[in-house]
Parts: sequence; structure tokens; C-alpha cells
Amino acid sequence: MSNVIRQLAIAMLAGCVLLIWLICDAAAAEEAQVVDGIAAVVNGDVITYSQVRALCAPQEKLLRQQLTGEELDKKMIQLRQLAVKDLIERRLVIQAFKKESYQIPDHIVDERMHQIIRESFGGDRNTFIKTLEAQNYTLGEFKQKETERIMVQAMRSHNVKMNSIVSPTKVEEYYRKHRDEFTSKEQIKLRMIMIPGQKDTASAPAQKALAEEVLGKLAGGEEFDRVAQVYSEDSTRDNGGDWGWIERNTLAAPLEKFAFNMPVGRISNIVDYAGNYYILKVEDKRGGTTKSLAEARDDIEKKLIQEEAQGIQERWIASLRAKAYIKTF
Repeated sequence: MSNVIRQLAIAMLAGCVLLIWLICDAAAAEEAQVVDGIAAVVNGDVITYSQVRALCAPQEKLLRQQLTGEELDKKMIQLRQLAVKDLIERRLVIQAFKKESYQIPDHIVDERMHQIIRESFGGDRNTFIKTLEAQNYTLGEFKQKETERIMVQAMRSHNVKMNSIVSPTKVEEYYRKHRDEFTSKEQIKLRMIMIPGQKDTASAPAQKALAEEVLGKLAGGEEFDRVAQVYSEDSTRDNGGDWGWIERNTLAAPLEKFAFNMPVGRISNIVDYAGNYYILKVEDKRGGTTKSLAEARDDIEKKLIQEEAQGIQERWIASLRAKAYIKTF
């Protein structure tokens, strides 16, 4: 276990968690007027409201910028419930670590502290200490939090033991059920001219005749974009009828059927839809292709391994919960 802890801790040294931790606690300080209290008890260990607010602070700030009223209140409640759940799980993991009498060597934590100072403060220890003091934290408090982070990561790694080889059968089954994941979206580069079926200054037959005249000009070799600028009456007129790259479900169904079935470079006949006349040109196509199983295999294997690891971890946490006394308030 000590080797597992050492390897994991060294790998985590690159994480610059001090700034995130201080930002969270600084944001929580904005709610200093709220009296602290007990949010949960886990086998005798207390989780406070201030800890919940500190964990939620960055997300809460975003929510307050994006939402208001009942929707904001609902999201805030959900966020804090998730934070309590996360803090309970962390406490359970730390308790399991201590129950096994595992130890994090001091030099592992020291190495991490040095790495944080190098990465986040340019190697300036004095600036690091002053930053802690400005947030009313001692070096010992910060060191304790980092020690607990290492404990949690080490225990999660230790308890997620799994086979890193996925059977070909599972890979093939996933591929069959999730082909859409490996199929790129079909897109076309479209230009379109729209002639309204009715106009104050022209009768419906005259408008149909105009559409036929426009089609004749295109058939005679005139540039589509220039003709569109003169005759089209939709929002893309000034851009020469250019719709750019579009996906399916962008156009009305009858127009989409024509557009996505047309060869590149072809100009359509007049499409009569909803009382108006449309002429379409597909300038290019892309997407709509599906990776082969061989091409998708590596991605599928990684995904299945991750899903298995997540499942193992969730079952382990559930077993810790089942044995614990947990009370939320």
C-alpha cells in the first residue's frame, strides 16, 4: 500500500490546488453573515455548513450569474446536496484510510508542498505564506488538507482494482449499440434562392414565371451568388444565398430532402414549398461517415475501462456508507 500511496502522490504533485482552495474559501467568506452549523455527521466526524459553502462557492457564483428566482433556488439546493454527499464520501474514505492504519510519509506531503510553491508561486515561499495568511489559514491547516487529499486519492486507487483488458465481445457489442457515437454529422454547404409566391407588385403566376426565369439564368451559366443577390428575398440574399455549412433538421423537411440528396455542384429544379419557390445548390458535403470497428476499438476499450472503474468505486463507496452512521441536517 505504501508504494501505491507514494506513486499516486508523486503523480498528483503537478496539481496546483492551492489557488482553487483559496478561491473557494474566499468566496465562502462572502456568506460570513450566515451562522455556521452542522451539515452532517459521519461516524462522529462533523461536516459544517462552511465546508459545504466553500465547496460550492465557484459553481454558486456561476449560477447566480445565469439564473434567478425559483430556478436559481432549485439549482442551489441541488448543488449543496451534491456537495454534502461529496464531503460525506471524502470523510468515509479518510476514515477507512485511518482504520487500516495506513500512513502518508511526511516527505510525500513536503514534496507536494514544494511543487505547489514552484508551480503556483514561482518558487517564492514568502508569497505562498502571505497568501495563506491573507485568507486566515495557517501552514499547518493547509498541509492537513493536502494530506487528506492524498489519503482520498490513494484509497480510491487502492480499492479500484480491475482488469485493464476488455473482451473483444464487449467491444463489439458496444460498437453495435452505439454506432452513432462513431458517425460524424452529415453536413452540406448550401446556397439557396427564394422567390416569394406572392408579392404586392406581382401576381402569383408572375412570381412563378420569375422563378423559372431565374432557373434559366442559372442553367445558362450565370453565377449562383450573383443571381441570388438580385432575385432572392430571404435573409441570405446579401451573402449570395449562402447558408454556409448546415446539418440535418436545419431546413424544412421537403427542402432538406432535396438538399441532402443532391450531388455536389448540382442546381435543383424549382422546389414549390409553402407557397414560395426555392432553387438550391449544394457546393460541398462532409461527414456522415462511420468509423470502422478497428478504428473505434481503442476509444471503446478506454471508455469501458473507465466505466468499470467508476462502477467499482461506486460500489466501494456504497459499502462504506452501509457500515457507517451518517446523519444529515
